[in-house]
Amino acid sequence: MSSRSSSDHIDTRSSNDPALATFLHDRTSTDYSPLRDRYDDYDFRSDSNNGEDDDCADQAGDGRRSPKLGLAISGVHGHPPAQHHRRTSSGISLPRKPVESQSSPGSPWTPNANTTSEPLLPSTSPPPPPVAVPRGLRIGPRQRPPWPPDKGGSQKPPLGRGGGGGAPFPSSRGQSPDDSLMRKKLLGDLPCKSRQNIEKPRLNWITITITILAVYSTIFSGIFLVIAVTRPRYGRKIQTRGGGMSPSTATLLSAFFAKTIELSFITVFVAFLGQVLSRSAFYKGSKGITIAEMSMRSLLTKGLGQILQPGSMLVNWESVKYAALTFLGIISLTAALIATLYTTASEVLVAPKLRLGPTEQRLLHARVSTKYAYTYYAANHCQTPIKTDPDISGRTCLQIDYAGQSFHNYAQYLAAWSNNTNTGTNPGSDPRTRPNAVGTLYSNTTVHGSWVEIKNTTEVSEKFKRTINNITMAMPHAGVFAAAREPTNNILQPEDLGGLGEYIISASVPSPSVNVLCASMNESELYPFIQENWPKNTTDNSSMIPHYPSSLNKTVVDDVFGFGKPYGSMNVTRPPPIFPKLPIDFNTVLNATGWFADSIYLLGKSNNANPPYVMCSLRSALYPKCSTRYNASSSGGMLISHCDDDKDPLQYAKHHPEAPIGWVEPDWANIASEWARSLSLNSGVSDGNSSNARLLTQFILGADPVSPKPVYPANQLQQSLPSIAEALAVLAGYPLLLSTRDSPLIHFWQYVPTTAELTEPQYEAFNASIRVQQYASGSTQPWQNIFHVVLVLVFGTNLLCLVFLLTWPGQVTDYTEPQNLFALAMNSPPSRKLEGSCGGGPEHRQLTVGWRIMLHNEHEHVYLMDEEGATEEDQKEHIEMEAFEGGTETQKSEGSNSPIVARYMDLSSKRSSGTGFLGARIF
Repeated sequence: MSSRSSSDHIDTRSSNDPALATFLHDRTSTDYSPLRDRYDDYDFRSDSNNGEDDDCADQAGDGRRSPKLGLAISGVHGHPPAQHHRRTSSGISLPRKPVESQSSPGSPWTPNANTTSEPLLPSTSPPPPPVAVPRGLRIGPRQRPPWPPDKGGSQKPPLGRGGGGGAPFPSSRGQSPDDSLMRKKLLGDLPCKSRQNIEKPRLNWITITITILAVYSTIFSGIFLVIAVTRPRYGRKIQTRGGGMSPSTATLLSAFFAKTIELSFITVFVAFLGQVLSRSAFYKGSKGITIAEMSMRSLLTKGLGQILQPGSMLVNWESVKYAALTFLGIISLTAALIATLYTTASEVLVAPKLRLGPTEQRLLHARVSTKYAYTYYAANHCQTPIKTDPDISGRTCLQIDYAGQSFHNYAQYLAAWSNNTNTGTNPGSDPRTRPNAVGTLYSNTTVHGSWVEIKNTTEVSEKFKRTINNITMAMPHAGVFAAAREPTNNILQPEDLGGLGEYIISASVPSPSVNVLCASMNESELYPFIQENWPKNTTDNSSMIPHYPSSLNKTVVDDVFGFGKPYGSMNVTRPPPIFPKLPIDFNTVLNATGWFADSIYLLGKSNNANPPYVMCSLRSALYPKCSTRYNASSSGGMLISHCDDDKDPLQYAKHHPEAPIGWVEPDWANIASEWARSLSLNSGVSDGNSSNARLLTQFILGADPVSPKPVYPANQLQQSLPSIAEALAVLAGYPLLLSTRDSPLIHFWQYVPTTAELTEPQYEAFNASIRVQQYASGSTQPWQNIFHVVLVLVFGTNLLCLVFLLTWPGQVTDYTEPQNLFALAMNSPPSRKLEGSCGGGPEHRQLTVGWRIMLHNEHEHVYLMDEEGATEEDQKEHIEMEAFEGGTETQKSEGSNSPIVARYMDLSSKRSSGTGFLGARIF
């Protein structure tokens, strides 16, 4: 920056006034100052832009004002201060009230001691020539004359211990009588009498508003904390259908209350912090308040909306570093942090969200209408449009339903085996490692069966000296699916939550099972089973059919299939089957009729197995060592039979140890007969060569579907193909599952023995564990529990603020508010503690200087004073000595009865109990 020309400076040597020369010399020194040069640069720009301003010129009396700079200098060249004039709107110049001043005798700018104090008349002598005023100098029309020279001869105003740049109130200690008198005179010129008390009563609208916000923030932050800790589940209170609150509304309300709690918390804490700081500036023995502490408070908020500005702390690190390590600074920084994270914490811990709840043990109820595997009930409830043929239409409908679902499930099972073959996966010969039975229920629920009662094929085959393929498969109970949707159980369905719901049920119920027992036989061994081999054979004379123990019907597999042994509750003898003929290669024939039959039988022939024939029996029982698991979600459901797990607490056998294993249900034979006919398993009677029969005979143990000679051992399960018993079990899985629909969820029929169907459904209870996904509060991940600290700190801080807001008799003026602090500083004297901070602001240790709030009793004037000048003696002097020195008795009486003085003396009389936050700041 270029220096100013010499024409801008005053030739102080031409002045006959030493005081003016010294005054102007101090301000026109050629010593370079960056601050002055920068200020002059801004002043030069202002002068060049403003132009002439006639209103700034004052040509009256003894003063001259620069038209551009607006400067006025009075009493130069030895002339006494003249009466200033003010100009009205009509251009008339009226005299102003003269300014009284007092100084030492002989001062060049004041009258002598003998000079009267009467108003001076305008000078009749010609005005002195204009004086060039240095650029950057500001002396307004109300600017006071320079201070009298101190002992060193320099003309500097005495600095007191206040905090601003307005009316000076320096301490009288260490001042000359003239200085003290000057202070009193200046006080008389510019009294700043407070219009309001320094403390607002409880019923003030500001106090009431802050208290209401504190109560609201405390109550609702406490509610949020309780919700976060208890993690309530809302069930049907929040759902998308059937009443209750919608999820979007619940989320909106949670976010709204969280934001209002955050804003009210910030507002209350800032008000509380302002009260603590302002009150500490009154108390005896306290350090007062520092600029760093006030800056910490101002950094917490910005604007009317109390928007948190934690980033400002990084920008204003100079102030933060001095206050951050104090207890107050730690509290402020913690409040800033928890206020910033409160909305996030409430979203994580309080806002309703879909979450799987804990597993609950419950009693569920299901409706029971019929016995297990009752054919007529299944036929009557099959959906068919034909109503004119009730006897046959139901059975026809069942066969179509069985065929469709059974082949669908069978295709999925074969696809699993094909995938193993294509990928080279070897499932082994253990049924537990081989593909399980699969199925579909109601087109949206996948069903998985289990292999139970595992038998070692090799050992069993060696025992009976023939190839034995014995497989038992259990399917889940279909009644659990119906119970999950029973209204009395009040389980939220996925569609109740907009397709987003989910639940998991484990039910202690028996599982329906099917046992498929196949034995390899040659043609001679099958002779007693073939009707064509009987003597006097006729198809229309049943009396000619021999009965056991007739030698004509005795077989070599009686011990394998249990022929001739009693079975069931009626203790009847199990008869052997009767087949019309021997099937040809890749064909099968059935025996699904007979009195007191509990099973159906199938006879098939392979083209390359040795021996080529296989006879299989299919019978059903309720297996007690199982539980049924049902998992429902928006994409569908999954029904699983979980069996032979001794660690399963819901295994039906553990709750009902009396339940038998292998108790055959004879009614299922009627279901199985309809199912077998629907799959063309009897097409071998007419050599029908059905595709299903061909595929089944290729699964006979010992047969090779590719080469003409068997390459697999006949006494073990093949590792790359399912066995015929496994295939038949999978095909029978659907009718097995359908047999449990609306049937009891226990292992016996507890109603009228002679009735297989109830006129009115009855509810049966069963033990179950259930885990439901629903809208609930709480964290979804373990690490999110750290946000509980935020909710606890916010509630604790709110409670602390509320207690003290209710304890205090009122609210003192918050002097940390910018507008209040500005007015207080402008009406306070300057302090050497802040020397050099007027241009760039306070720095370093200036930020830690303590400031006390003082009161001048006589004029009820409130101002700041630094900690050194605010000792108890100074307080006493400012309140008592200055209030009543030179005052009349009336003034003394009025001052002592003043509400602001009385409240100030009450606040300042409280002594801090320590240096801690609770001791020195609050009490």
